[in-house]
Amino acid sequence: MSASRIPPIQCLLTFEALARLRSVTLAAEELFVTPSAVSHRVRQLEQIIGTKLFGRADFSLTTEGSEYLAHVREGLAILQKFPSAAAAPGKRKLRLAVTPTFSRSILIPRLRQFTDAYPEIDLTLQVSIPLLDVVAEDADLMVRFGAGRYADMEHVCLMKDEVTPLASPAFVREHGPFETPQDLANLPLLRSPLEPWRTWFAANGLDWPEPVEGSQFNDIGLMCDGAAAGMGVGLIRLKLGAPWLDNGSLVRLYAHNAPSPHAHYLCWRTGAMDRWEVAAFADWLKKAVG
Repeated sequence: MSASRIPPIQCLLTFEALARLRSVTLAAEELFVTPSAVSHRVRQLEQIIGTKLFGRADFSLTTEGSEYLAHVREGLAILQKFPSAAAAPGKRKLRLAVTPTFSRSILIPRLRQFTDAYPEIDLTLQVSIPLLDVVAEDADLMVRFGAGRYADMEHVCLMKDEVTPLASPAFVREHGPFETPQDLANLPLLRSPLEPWRTWFAANGLDWPEPVEGSQFNDIGLMCDGAAAGMGVGLIRLKLGAPWLDNGSLVRLYAHNAPSPHAHYLCWRTGAMDRWEVAAFADWLKKAVG
């Protein structure tokens, strides 16, 4: 690498400050230089790398400027990490907040692929149930389960699913056969605010109200365990219920499914994707569950 192609550090610091603050005056105050010095350093940087970084007078970034900003922030973050016996050298910390059953059924079985591909990233997994206001505030990335209306976060849909009634083989032998949806009448229906029964009722021509009696669970995995223990019929997402279906502890009652009104979304705060480890995990997860 030619040293002449590496821009001066003051140019990079000035570019990052101006991109963040979008004001020559504020950038100058933060860096303790004159406004003209800010303008000069940015022009110098553009000449060195041979591309325009800012598009308009409001200091919005060009496409190239946005890409370069991510590299600059990554480089500055690395330079801010001093040698320390307390931390493994080169390890990047990534905090994930994940819903419990998504973690057990979807993420954990695939996670070895990511940790093998990115050994320099240390993952911290935290349980979160945002639909019920159980959240991890300090996470870099969050998996949320809901309708996708998240005004406070940037987000992308990770995984849609279909629901169908599941029960234990012993429960089906005792209460079956199940030939029509009406066969569920007077049976214990397990309930969860995460998965309303009316979705499946409506898709199967039943005008039944949402059940108001029966055991209730705030976690789909616990509901799967309850159904597998013979407590009743659970309305389960097929992808989340796959481990119980695969080991035979739950079986389908009917051949037809109904789309769930909810989906899993990957969410993050504005600016989080500027960190390469966050962007790397988000890209991997989208491909892994797609």
